[in-house]
Amino acid sequence: MTTFLLMHGGGMGGWTWKFVREGLEAKGHRVLTPTFTGFGERNHLISRDAGNAMHVTDIVNVLHYEDLHDVVLVAHSYAGVVAPGIVAQAGERIARVIYLDAIVPHAGERIVSMMGFASEADMIGLDALLEAGEGPIGSGVHEQQRAMAKDHPHLMSAERQAWLLANLTDQPMRATCCAITVGAESISKPVDYVAAAQTIMTMMHPRAAALGWTMHHHEGDHAFLVGDPEGTVDLILKIAA
Repeated sequence: MTTFLLMHGGGMGGWTWKFVREGLEAKGHRVLTPTFTGFGERNHLISRDAGNAMHVTDIVNVLHYEDLHDVVLVAHSYAGVVAPGIVAQAGERIARVIYLDAIVPHAGERIVSMMGFASEADMIGLDALLEAGEGPIGSGVHEQQRAMAKDHPHLMSAERQAWLLANLTDQPMRATCCAITVGAESISKPVDYVAAAQTIMTMMHPRAAALGWTMHHHEGDHAFLVGDPEGTVDLILKIAA
């Protein structure tokens, strides 16, 4: 039996792992799917303070209070910026890390400017505004994802996509503009990266390869964990083995 801790992407929550979790548990593994503060069923806790440091603490606390060891940490999308901080603080509990088409940050970078959606100067200013207790609490990423799906439907059934889009929630603006204290280059554990064929994360793939991580590919889109949970389970187990 392997213990898996699955971390979700932007605008999502632990719920997004429903089908993967069921598949892993059916094969006898222990699976935890916590939700970051301000996301999903914890969206009522969204605030200007909910950023990278808080989300690292969310997971470090799960590892501690659940007394978890030899954990395979799986990060999808946004969770890629959280994983390095977790390994830095609780690395003795982590066996290996798997990135599923996730963001690969370097220390000091900010998600929005790193991905070219806004200037670094604007993000520094917005971060300072939030620190002062002003500015937008949410980022609107859930509505952005719904709009994108209208133009480019996900590679999954209409019913599955409807379920995914209906459950999306906003995410804290602080999470998108704060500087990432601990970068992916600091991860000392074995890391595997699964790159999706159709994704906005394409620029992250060479970053992962440059770090010497083992690369894998999935022919699906960025939400392949929802669109192809069976294939995702098989791939995770192959890597973990």
